[in-house]
Amino acid sequence: MIAKRTRLIVAFHTTAAAMAMESACARLGAPGRLIPVPRAITAGCGMCWAAPPEDGETVRDAAREAGVEVAGWYVAEI
Repeated sequence: MIAKRTRLIVAFHTTAAAMAMESACARLGAPGRLIPVPRAITAGCGMCWAAPPEDGETVRDAAREAGVEVAGWYVAEI
């Protein structure tokens, strides 16, 4: 069984927003990756950005700078 880790989860209303987040984070060197939204969280597009919680400020800055519309910010064990 794979050990669960605590992650910052950024949910989006649209796939376009998720893709914009991926581009912004790649450009700015923010950690994380796109994953399917965990079942405990509801999001419109079914994709979310997952990153270590300690990098939350960097991820928030990337979203803000790119103008990405975020549906919600969560911390979850996945």
